[in-house]
Amino acid sequence: MSALMTTAAAQARYPLTQGVNPWLVTVSVMLPTFMEVLDTAIASVALPYIAGSLSASNSEATWVLTSYLVANAIILPASNWFARRFGRKRFLLICVTIFTVASFFCGAAPSLGVILLARVLQGAGGGALQPLSQSILLESFPVQKRSMSMAAYGLGIVLAPVLGPTLGGWLTDTFSWRYAFYINIPFGILAFVLITRFVHDPPYIKNAKVGAFDNIGFGLLMVWTGSLQIVLDKGQEDDWFGAVWVRWAVAALVVALIGWIWHSWTNPNSLVDLHVLRDRNFRTGCFLIALLGMCIYITIAILPLYYQEILGYTAFTAGLVVGPRGIGSFIGSPVVGFLGSRIDNRKLLSAGFVGFAVCALAFGTVDLDIGPYTLLIPITITGFALSFVFVPLSTMMMATIPNKDMGAATGLGNMLRNIGGSIGISMATTAVIRRAALHQNELGAHLSPSNAVFQQKAQLVGHYLAHAVGPAQATPGAMGLLYGLMQQQSALMAYVDVFRWTALLAFFCAIAAWLFKKPKQHAAPPPGMH
Repeated sequence: MSALMTTAAAQARYPLTQGVNPWLVTVSVMLPTFMEVLDTAIASVALPYIAGSLSASNSEATWVLTSYLVANAIILPASNWFARRFGRKRFLLICVTIFTVASFFCGAAPSLGVILLARVLQGAGGGALQPLSQSILLESFPVQKRSMSMAAYGLGIVLAPVLGPTLGGWLTDTFSWRYAFYINIPFGILAFVLITRFVHDPPYIKNAKVGAFDNIGFGLLMVWTGSLQIVLDKGQEDDWFGAVWVRWAVAALVVALIGWIWHSWTNPNSLVDLHVLRDRNFRTGCFLIALLGMCIYITIAILPLYYQEILGYTAFTAGLVVGPRGIGSFIGSPVVGFLGSRIDNRKLLSAGFVGFAVCALAFGTVDLDIGPYTLLIPITITGFALSFVFVPLSTMMMATIPNKDMGAATGLGNMLRNIGGSIGISMATTAVIRRAALHQNELGAHLSPSNAVFQQKAQLVGHYLAHAVGPAQATPGAMGLLYGLMQQQSALMAYVDVFRWTALLAFFCAIAAWLFKKPKQHAAPPPGMH
């Protein structure tokens, strides 16, 4: 009897969560989101080690990031249907299980093919974690307390990029890159236990009537996104359209994309409702969020590679160096929250992109003599500037979307952000390879044996090496050392090119931000977009 009274009292106190303290629900749904965000940041600093361990190049290792993002983007639009079909709690548990099991297979992968397959499964499991967690969290608190819950949620989103590179680097250097994936297993098990215990489906989810799944739309989405990623990742290895398979892949991409657009526009029960693109602000926001994904993921993937491949930093040191980006976001989040209701969001958005662009230009001034703290301020400001992009962008693009279309809009926006990020990583790694080869040819033209300066330097290096390897090996050793320096300098110039192109892209976004139509009044940022 007393147990029944206690349960009734708890349900009266916390009616929205069926008697469970909403902060326990917050912790339960925060864990899978934190795990998913942490995983992307951890993997970025481990890429050179993954490449070396699995006999792959650095460009092939970046497929570990792009395959995850593409699978994540594909599952995002379908997450709402699955949640209503299987129940939100059950689907969240399924996603956590898939993500955790796939993390084990990522860590245990014996080859590049196995880890890519595991990353696809991991991306499919992780795609729904953030939108599901946010929807549960928003419904667990009364309206007047939702700001506190979202602040706690945002804190977790910000902390993951701070801890991710440093934790991933430490695990990689201390144990192995495999532990950067194994770390998800205890988090996943704990999340599964907490969700099972404290999360419950509301009545409208339990009694929901769900229509048939859009198999055609989902299939076309998989074909065009998969074809796009394969072409971007593998095309440069086979001379693009010089290879027959690339031409066929591009044809499949074009046909599937046109078919997907037509199907999504004409089918009232399509997986992705493209009619929300009629809204001018949302169209502009989709364009900008795709470019934002490119900018962000280029820096996430390329900056740690630069420190490790060009400067020879360990994974832990590279993680420490890029970690302050999250600290900048942590500082900027309350500032933009304070200014968001007082200043035109277009101004904040434009200022954020300009700040990001200036920092990218600072990255483009690097040389071989920089230290760990040289880019500390630009890296920190990058995170601060991105705070002025995320919230104003989601606020402006959703300001004129009706509530009934909010779910379709947030799903499409998140999908485009991930696809943009995947395209950005592929383009950046291709550019690094191609530009390095170009700069090596340009530098090599000035290093002919008849060049007097080259002869002088080669003789000086040869005299130095003669004491260590003997006169017979001194000249070949000197040539090999100078060639290695030329390769290092060529790669440095390629990274500088990519950083500068990223800055130009961010400056373009700062101008494009003024395509937004100013809403009559400021709107609160919608759930699901960050």
